[in-house]
Amino acid sequence: MTPLKCIAIDDEPLALELMRKYIAKFPQLQLVQTFEDAISGAEFLKQNAIDLLFVDINMPDITGIDLVRSLVNRPMVIFTTAYKNFAFEGFELEAIDYLLKPIDIGRFGKAVEKAVDFQQYKKKQADPAQQESLYVYSEYRMVKVNLADIEYIESMEDYIKIHTSKDAKPVLTLMPLKKALEKLPADQFQRVHRSYVVAVGKIRSVQNRKIQLANAELPISDSYSAFAKEWVKK
Repeated sequence: MTPLKCIAIDDEPLALELMRKYIAKFPQLQLVQTFEDAISGAEFLKQNAIDLLFVDINMPDITGIDLVRSLVNRPMVIFTTAYKNFAFEGFELEAIDYLLKPIDIGRFGKAVEKAVDFQQYKKKQADPAQQESLYVYSEYRMVKVNLADIEYIESMEDYIKIHTSKDAKPVLTLMPLKKALEKLPADQFQRVHRSYVVAVGKIRSVQNRKIQLANAELPISDSYSAFAKEWVKK
């Protein structure tokens, strides 16, 4: 795999030196440059394409949040901060992750792994046959959901709940059901109701406009009754 080209921006020299040391420990990363002020970093980003940006949130000239918002061609972003209360902004900007200072090397490694996985996911999106997972933002972090684990997806107005066979707790994310369906392989997932998308391979039976799964029973609306008829024929 080609290493991810990255830069780091932090107004604290010691924090920036720690980032240099951490990045050097991961062959998946190639450090291009570091910056002690956001303005210099922003100028560099306007002229150069990178894969991953490590940026501190609290900086005196402009914040890391405002810097990322200003970028036209936005790379993957991992925020670093000493404060937990910026988590929502990181979610809003679809950050890969955010790291609380003092940053632990193990926690840093998990964030890098997310970035690497997401880069590979983006490449596979061009070929749905290769798609094995779905990435969504939940609880202020990017979450990887394996397609093989999804049983069904439930609409809750502007949000969806992804119910899986692996976890008792569904993954809640801000996304309309229609958009979620667009991200999924058409041969593996089927809408059966205005509020439900089902994993076809997880269906145990279809009877009386009801779909039986391992952990739930879903209704089939009139608009999608043709699917029930086709499934029964198989």
